[in-house]
Amino acid sequence: MKKQHWYEYLWLWPIGYFTLGLFNILFAWMGLIDFLLPLFIAVVFGNKAFCNRYCGRGQLFSLLPRKLNCSSWKPAPRLLASPLFRYGFLLFFLTMFGAILSRTYLVFQGTVSLRETVDLLWVFSLPWAQSHSTGSAPAWIVQFGFGLYSLMLTSAVIGLIVMALYRPRTWCSFCPMGCMTQLICKAKQRGKPEPPKCIPPVPTAPHDDGEKTTQVN
Repeated sequence: MKKQHWYEYLWLWPIGYFTLGLFNILFAWMGLIDFLLPLFIAVVFGNKAFCNRYCGRGQLFSLLPRKLNCSSWKPAPRLLASPLFRYGFLLFFLTMFGAILSRTYLVFQGTVSLRETVDLLWVFSLPWAQSHSTGSAPAWIVQFGFGLYSLMLTSAVIGLIVMALYRPRTWCSFCPMGCMTQLICKAKQRGKPEPPKCIPPVPTAPHDDGEKTTQVN
């Protein structure tokens, strides 16, 4: 029997994150782990170990089709893995994160009031205030929680949609965090004689032997 490693159960992380956020939006701050840890690993170790081993979302996208048969397994359009789309989506993602930080600062300054909604796909606003107590937490902390939870939920829904339409881990081909860590790896390897070891093919479903990988350049 193959030995199971602890990191193979990290698919539980996104499930736990979104579940806890339903009860208290302050748990949304834990999403910063998914932002900072990949960057830390890329900067310190110069590789994409987070994407290849520790990404709970990627594991979940691999697991769901095997258990629920909810993926078409069709190759994704080349556009989704193209540099233009990946960098464009990264820029859009960073712009949305900047907007979250901006509103959080305005709430901190008292310029605008707390907006207790979760925005899904940047279009649908889901009211959250009545059944989600945040205790005596400062308004700006609560506001950042709503913003980050919205961003994490939106990206997860996009990942689920492309998982269903195409191969399970199609999201990985244009994931903003994967794109940023790849840029960091390239920068760290620049000028070195050996070929970059930190930019492997992005596995669309690493636990499925019959599926090919998608090369990300």
